[in-house]
Amino acid sequence: MAHDSLNIYHRPSLRNPQLLLGFSGWMDGGEVSTGSVKYLIEKLEATKFAEIMPAGFYIYNFPGMMEVTALFRPHTRIEDGLIKAFEFPSNIFFADESNNLILFLGKEPNLQWEAYADCVLALCETFDVQRMHFIGSVSGLVPHTREPRLFCSASNAKLKETLQHYGVNFSNYEGPASLITYLTTRCAECDIDMVSLVATVPAYVQGNNPRCIEAVTRRLAGILGLEIESDDLRAISDEFEKRLSDVVQEQPELAENIHKLEEDYDNEIFDNEMGDLKTWLQQQGIRLD
Repeated sequence: MAHDSLNIYHRPSLRNPQLLLGFSGWMDGGEVSTGSVKYLIEKLEATKFAEIMPAGFYIYNFPGMMEVTALFRPHTRIEDGLIKAFEFPSNIFFADESNNLILFLGKEPNLQWEAYADCVLALCETFDVQRMHFIGSVSGLVPHTREPRLFCSASNAKLKETLQHYGVNFSNYEGPASLITYLTTRCAECDIDMVSLVATVPAYVQGNNPRCIEAVTRRLAGILGLEIESDDLRAISDEFEKRLSDVVQEQPELAENIHKLEEDYDNEIFDNEMGDLKTWLQQQGIRLD
């Protein structure tokens, strides 16, 4: 049975907790999905209490170029000719009892989505989880000097009334689906609220993006009702943005393109998200150009 893959090591004291999901893989641009959840796990001192065992959920041997196959294979570390570590994908649940919160870090499975979702839902049933949030991230035409936008989909229409107060954009999309989309449909069938929040991050910035991780973590804290001090993350974010801006200024063509992105971003925010302010300014005779 699928539940055999779910190991619950101990039962933390939780009452109708929320569950926050972060996945490596397709929707982890800038490592924002995993980076945000990792930061919260460390900041909240959440402790491991359960995991989904990886056997049967992943492809390890995939034909093709090394750059592609490397994305599927387990990770190893060899030092001075000796194997020091060999790691299969991990899918771990952490508990923060003080905030009544479960946090999950995993890798999107290649196989048996139904069985994998069964494991997540079995844990929800065990601990009476009534709402799940997923945080993801994809590359887009967003300047690094601006807040990443959050695009949202939900398991039911009632959730939209709450979410619209957090400045999210509701998704319009048709194309290849993710595990999260499948899990959202399953949650609707199980009467569990499911919210997917996907941040757009600058496509021209490769690797870990502390600026976007800080911005998304701050938004998540508000949505989840968490009170955390994140000055350390903010300092890292500011330094990252400064160093990136310095590099950009050394490349005039890139700087010009990013300036155009900033203008497009600001105009779209102003036109679509600040309609009342725009109308008021026009009434006062204040030029908007």
